[in-house]
Amino acid sequence: MLTILDFWAPWCGNCKAFAPAVEEAAKEANVKLIKVDASKDLTACDHYGIMNLPTLVILKDDAEVGRIMGVITKKDLLDKLQSFL
Repeated sequence: MLTILDFWAPWCGNCKAFAPAVEEAAKEANVKLIKVDASKDLTACDHYGIMNLPTLVILKDDAEVGRIMGVITKKDLLDKLQSFL
């Protein structure tokens, strides 16, 4: 099973703009989406080495298989997710 960890922050304009595409892509690909507020969960940010927002960490069976930093199109995100299924 794939899981997306969506690292974002409420003050991040790119995060807000990217959020609908991430949510739609996760739903369409039947992937679990966990939103992580980087301004509150510093432990998770440190664990995953998050340096930029937005960042998506893609996990398969709890192991990181991919990472997307910055904003991409919903189609490109779906293509990436399909490559891990």
